[in-house]
Amino acid sequence: MREYELSPTVLPVSEAPVNASPDDFARELAALAYPGFAHLGRGTKKLNPAAFLLKALASHNLEARVVEGLPWLVFRYPDMDFDWLVPQARIKNLQNRLGFCVTLAKAVSGNRDLQKPEEQLADSKLAKEDSFCRELGEPERRWLESHRSEEARQWNLLSDLRPDALRYVS
Repeated sequence: MREYELSPTVLPVSEAPVNASPDDFARELAALAYPGFAHLGRGTKKLNPAAFLLKALASHNLEARVVEGLPWLVFRYPDMDFDWLVPQARIKNLQNRLGFCVTLAKAVSGNRDLQKPEEQLADSKLAKEDSFCRELGEPERRWLESHRSEEARQWNLLSDLRPDALRYVS
């Protein structure tokens, strides 16, 4: 079987360097077949989706188009290695961000297999309010506090991303 016929979830999971440019994130997401970046081609080396997701969640200022692709990753690759990803997210205090992605993916897919990682993440949910992979100015922070989605509120995040706003998932 040729490599391109295998799911990228079979690739080794290892921490990827966080210091990537916005273009790097877009190309890496395109390599994982995200339709929103299909125009970028697929020449970039694939990462394991769990490794890419952890790297992206650790970023402090992702572009909105990349942020929208994170729940899609969970939707597209529900077989990713959550046994590796959940503890790594906890170590980095990213469990709320990951939990939000899982909750959104579960809401649009109805995939019951996502129940276990969602519950594991809920068990260690942080009380601290955070943004979803973006640095926020005070006016935007105030606006999101009153306009955030129910899913974001559940995970103590400031984001207006909702399941019905996710493109490329059905």
